[in-house]
Amino acid sequence: MNKIRIVHRSSRLFQPLNPVQKNIQAKNVDLTSLSQKLMLDLGIIKQSSPGSFHYLPLAVRSLNKLTKIVDEEMANIDAQKVIFPTLTYSKLWEKTGRISDVDSELFKVKDRHDGSYILSPTHEEAAADLLATITPMSYKQFPLKLYQISSKFRDEMKPRFGLMRARQFIMKDLYSFDLNMELARATYDQVCEAYERIFKLIGINFVKVLGTTGNMGGSISNEFHFISKIGEDKILSCGSCGYRANVELAGDELQCPVCGNNDKDLIKNGIEVGHTFLLGEKYSKPLNANFMGINSNAVALQMGSYGLGISRILAAAIEVGSLEHEIRWPDVLAPYSIIIISPKDGSKEDSAVKDLPLEMYRTLDGVFCDEVLLDDRNALTIGKRVLDAKRTGYPYIVVVGSKATETPARLEVIDVKNDEQHYLSKDQLVDFLQGNCANKSHSVTN
Repeated sequence: MNKIRIVHRSSRLFQPLNPVQKNIQAKNVDLTSLSQKLMLDLGIIKQSSPGSFHYLPLAVRSLNKLTKIVDEEMANIDAQKVIFPTLTYSKLWEKTGRISDVDSELFKVKDRHDGSYILSPTHEEAAADLLATITPMSYKQFPLKLYQISSKFRDEMKPRFGLMRARQFIMKDLYSFDLNMELARATYDQVCEAYERIFKLIGINFVKVLGTTGNMGGSISNEFHFISKIGEDKILSCGSCGYRANVELAGDELQCPVCGNNDKDLIKNGIEVGHTFLLGEKYSKPLNANFMGINSNAVALQMGSYGLGISRILAAAIEVGSLEHEIRWPDVLAPYSIIIISPKDGSKEDSAVKDLPLEMYRTLDGVFCDEVLLDDRNALTIGKRVLDAKRTGYPYIVVVGSKATETPARLEVIDVKNDEQHYLSKDQLVDFLQGNCANKSHSVTN
């Protein structure tokens, strides 16, 4: 039996829009970034409390697409998906000595038995403890790479920039376990290469730089950044010798420590969207995460930790790519790739081609599974709905307008990113979208 696919309709979409001319929702919100304003105004997110947000349907669709990209790349490097507990026993953090370093940023709770727990901002301790609770594993079972995509918590002193500096956020964190440092370094490089592929698929220019290990510890650290004027990190990127580092590591901001280049454009602001660490035994040794060596002796595992700010990537991509009043999603992350706008009720087009919008929806949905939205808010003018579609950032807008009544019928397609309009027959429209739409291979079911 063929499954009947639902029709995604704007009239049923929960998207509380704010007018262009005024920011109703933001009256009591400290707006500090373009992405925060756009995501609030366009019904992508809704603030719950400072630093905490409701992710509304369009945000969830975009997050699902990003998650799918990440899952596919993790599968390519043989990483296995898990879910660690949100609550981590505080004593684990005490054993590694990290709790005193970041105490002010932790949300801590106690149960009815006075047990102390942390709402985890990251899960190095939990991952190491998981392996420690298993009878020492054979060396033959490594390397092991475990990752999750889940909510994390950090008690930010001043949450800002919407999803980019929040108290509750969505992060992908991966933990690798290897037998020795040489193998751990090979795994580290493999994961970093996977991260680079993920950012290339997203399509936002990024820079990978050397970073400090900070309170995470370890011997090597790399950061991935989107360049943006609101970025809170300063990045030294030398075009002469290729040296790239966070200025915290590079030292003198005025010149490259390798070649001495002091070009005025050497320093840029970056939004950190990924961070990797080669940890060594920092967590495995105090928590007894060991493997059984060849001589049946317990040996501490060498760990790596790798984070991607999933919700931050979403906001940062909007920040660097959008216009003042219009979102410009990366094509692969747009909640819907195509929106079809039907004629206004009572118009000449409505009576002449009333069934055409749904017909085109069925046709395009067959090619772009779950990537098509039908704007059936027919009480509104076509112009108003085109404006809403552009503001929300759908890459392709198909308008069933006056030319649809002609023989042969032609449909208007607006290529938003390239600011182009085309009038195409039904067959030409399908061919055009097949040749240009990015989401054929990354469609999702909501």
